[in-house]
Amino acid sequence: MRGRAEEGVYVVFVRSLFFRNWRRCGKAAHLAAALMVLIFAPLCLASEVVQDIETISPFSARSLWLVRQARSIVETYQVDAESEPVSEETLVHGAIQGMVSSWKDPYTRFVAPDQLKEEEIEMEGQYGGIGMYIGEREGKIVVISPIEDTPADRAGLKPMDQIVKVGDEVAIGWDSHEVVRRLRGKPGTSATVWVRREGESELLKFDLTREVIKIKSVRYEMLSDDVGYLRITQFKQRTDTEARAALESLISDDAKAIILDLRNNGGGLMNVCVNVSSMFLNGGPVVDTRGRVERFNEDYDADPEKFLTDMPMVVLINEGSASASEIVAGALADRGRAITVGKKSFGKGSVQTLFNLTDGSGVYVTIARYHTPSGKVIDRVGLTPSIEVDGRMEKDHAKDAQLQRAAAELMKLRNFEAGGASLAR
Repeated sequence: MRGRAEEGVYVVFVRSLFFRNWRRCGKAAHLAAALMVLIFAPLCLASEVVQDIETISPFSARSLWLVRQARSIVETYQVDAESEPVSEETLVHGAIQGMVSSWKDPYTRFVAPDQLKEEEIEMEGQYGGIGMYIGEREGKIVVISPIEDTPADRAGLKPMDQIVKVGDEVAIGWDSHEVVRRLRGKPGTSATVWVRREGESELLKFDLTREVIKIKSVRYEMLSDDVGYLRITQFKQRTDTEARAALESLISDDAKAIILDLRNNGGGLMNVCVNVSSMFLNGGPVVDTRGRVERFNEDYDADPEKFLTDMPMVVLINEGSASASEIVAGALADRGRAITVGKKSFGKGSVQTLFNLTDGSGVYVTIARYHTPSGKVIDRVGLTPSIEVDGRMEKDHAKDAQLQRAAAELMKLRNFEAGGASLAR
């Protein structure tokens, strides 16, 4: 039985190679094809030929033969293959995508040429969408954090919500970038997201209207006569400059202590988060990256020339704090510069580099992982705060339990008198 099956595969292969319209060929042609397979196919795997192929191929000759068999079978028998042919480029891209996904790293991924161009939008700071960072966790697409004052934020989407459907299509099996592609669109158009939330028995449906997402990454205010509040929502190209101006303003308003709020901060640019850390660290390590290739192992230190203040501080983090925000919080905590308050962070602590391929596509590869100054690994682990506090960020500061606890810790750090750090307003 096995011999017949193998013979059938060989026949399919030769049919696809030599006969464009197999049905019109006579029995003699069918027999000739079968004989050619039986005679020549084994020769194709002769040791000399195999060696020649393996010198130029990333796969063995036998593996390439398996791919060819599979393609021939589908192209010959699949019901729509003749009327709806698939281009070789599409087949190759699909093969690469499947190969890359075999490493089971959600951040090592293949990107087709058109998708690569679309992704260049993200770091420009403005796009049409619903406004949230998403990622992959244990094979599921989850919300990392909604972006403040966007449709996702106003609708009530939360960190760790699992995205199950987009519109009427089930998103199981999609990667995070496919979900992003589906959610982006022209401002004013509608998008529907279904999520599974811990503690809820039914799926939650969110009907949203896309907007031009204008990202304002820095907010600040005085919470009391001497406590400053600095919130950073992501680390974009000008965030370090804006954060520096905000901190200088707080210092000029006589702030004697600072709360740095990194909750729901999905990350951003490495150099920017190092510059922000430098405002609070007078030199010394911020983070290092470690990978297999020596040139990707780098140490990032705070720039003493960017140092601004050593005032007591507390850093707020939660499940939506990821990547660059985890670097800042980890550095300040490890260096004894700040107490961290809130919930365990997301745990996205790896470095990706884009390797461009010759047809305009590319492969993002995880080349290293972040380590905090004390050597802690962030990736897939996250940061556990010094003081864990349940709750979520509230616009009314008096109702924000995590922020209130941060203020209480500042009282202890500065030996405030009772009520000295009230956040009533």
